[in-house]
Order: sequence, then structure tokens, then C-alpha cells
Amino acid sequence: MTTGKNKTNGKRLVGGFSVIEVVIASALLIVALVPILKGLTNAQLSTTAIERKTRSIILAQGKLDEIRARSVYHYSDTFAESDLSLDGRYLCNVTDDTDPNLRTIAVSAGYDADNDSALSAGETEITLTTYVAKRW
Repeated sequence: MTTGKNKTNGKRLVGGFSVIEVVIASALLIVALVPILKGLTNAQLSTTAIERKTRSIILAQGKLDEIRARSVYHYSDTFAESDLSLDGRYLCNVTDDTDPNLRTIAVSAGYDADNDSALSAGETEITLTTYVAKRW
């Protein structure tokens, strides 16, 4: 800021900002805002990825619980499924090794990002694996 002396009454007057001060202040704001905006964008992308992974885990765990419950009375049935819709665009694939006494069940779940109703390798968020034993 610049100051000057008024010649009429001897008081100091406060002047406005010069053009150079305004330009420098604007440049500093721009330099400071770019990393802040980039950080906010990255935070939003991370939040979306975390939400999708969390939802996939919840849905995959629910599918495993359903398979365990069905296996009590229907152990001989196969549990394998492909591209099963769990909740909207969340899909899962279930693999089953069909062992007669101790089965390995794996549930892969994820968000169908390309909306082709198929869960591809790049869309798989989580894979949960468990063993299911035959009840005698």
C-alpha cells in the first residue's frame, strides 16, 4: 500500500493498491489454488474407490454367508455363478471346486464400471475365499 501526505491539512491519507501489488497477489493466489484443487480432486477419486471397495466387501461377505447357509441342506448343489448382480451395478463371480467333503468357495465382487453386465478382471474389487465342509 502506498501512503501520501495531503498538502491541504497535513493529514496522512491511505492510498489504494497499485497494479503491481494486485498482480502479485493474484499470482500468489493462483499458485496456491492449483495444488489445493488438485488435492481435492485426488481426495474425491480416492473416496469413490474406497466406497466401491467397501460396498464390494459387504456384498461379497453377504454372498458367502448365503452360500454357507444353503450348503447345510444342499451341499451337493454347485454354487458357481458368473456375473451375478448383487446390487445395481455391483456384480460377483462365484467359483466352487465341488469337492465331495471340503469345498473351496471364492466370491469375487466389484463395480461394473463399463456397464457391460460382466465383471472383468479390472473391475474386481475384492475376492473372498472360504471352505465349506459337508455336514454329516
